[in-house]
Amino acid sequence: MKFRNFCQLSLAIAVLCTSGLATARPANASSFSYTVQDLGTFSGGTYSDAYSVNDKGQVVGDAETPNASPLGAGSHAFLYSDGSLQDLGTLPGDNYSGASGINSQGQVVGTSSSSSGSNHAFISSGGSLQDLGTLAGGTYSIASAINNQGQVVGSANTGPSGSSIYGDKHAFISSGGSLQDLGTLGGDKYSDAYGINNQGQVVGTSYTSSSSQHAFISSGSSLEDIGTLGGNSSIARGINDKGQVVGYSQTTPDNQSFHAFVDDNGKLSDLGTLGGGSSNAYGINDLGQVVGESNTSSGSEHAFLYRDGALVDLNSLISADSGWVLEDALGINQDGQIVGYGTINGETHAFLATDPPATAVPEPDSGLGTLVLSAFGMGTWLKRFRKRKNIGG
Repeated sequence: MKFRNFCQLSLAIAVLCTSGLATARPANASSFSYTVQDLGTFSGGTYSDAYSVNDKGQVVGDAETPNASPLGAGSHAFLYSDGSLQDLGTLPGDNYSGASGINSQGQVVGTSSSSSGSNHAFISSGGSLQDLGTLAGGTYSIASAINNQGQVVGSANTGPSGSSIYGDKHAFISSGGSLQDLGTLGGDKYSDAYGINNQGQVVGTSYTSSSSQHAFISSGSSLEDIGTLGGNSSIARGINDKGQVVGYSQTTPDNQSFHAFVDDNGKLSDLGTLGGGSSNAYGINDLGQVVGESNTSSGSEHAFLYRDGALVDLNSLISADSGWVLEDALGINQDGQIVGYGTINGETHAFLATDPPATAVPEPDSGLGTLVLSAFGMGTWLKRFRKRKNIGG
């Protein structure tokens, strides 16, 4: 009886001690619990959209200015920093602008437009917008992204025939103030650049010699065809510093729906959907976390996060009573902060979603650790002793 009582006491001490250690771990240690910050709008506006976030948590996008009609016609580029939404304005004479990229130095790129539809790419540093110009012979340009070296990518037309979105429009890279034509994958009319990493690798989409539209990655001074998931068309939208590329592609030639993909060293992986027919991936960080949007089984458009091999509805990772429906995730930084847009209180607003760091689990006191080990050790020894000696309880 004494042996049993001592063993039970030892095990009870161990259980109590380990239970205390377990409760020190936060409830969400193995799951996500994102907080969503409403970035708001300009005074009098009802709409905003976020496209990119740097590692300092600075966000860029566009927001409706007061009395803009129709929706978006009077939107201006914004920079969200230190809790405030700053109107970046437009290039002289224009009435619309949108910001699409920001680097770690706070340089912002985007596009400014006039009421006639003339577009020019810009770069902003310190709040002043600088016109990046056009390719030789062209009349418009659009900036999509910027890396930490200040290299800008986008697209621009190469002549008057390129006035339509799929005219003679070529991807460009800008470094030192001049635009360099990146050419195409063999097609003679169209290419577009959407992303660039800190190694200067550029991704986008281009017509091929067979008139298909394929995603590309730059390889030196030439473009490399990434291919598709089985269909005729694919578009690359983002690239991290490991060279992993994300975008979307048709899965079969006769299927017009697109699926999000990750390209890792030439291997294209279908990320699937949130239950609907299509999905699009827009951003990836160096941890391999991917963001984008997908149709759900009910036909709604929801933002997603792809991590650890699973595509997750971002709405399932926020408080159910937040009031938000996160519709599209367009950017992610190295800390996992996500930006995009969603609806709240009947309006479309830009958001910044942050996954709070897990609370550190306190180290057990050395004496407590010794007691736990001693309790387990004594219990195990007694069990073996009773078995060896055939001692009953």
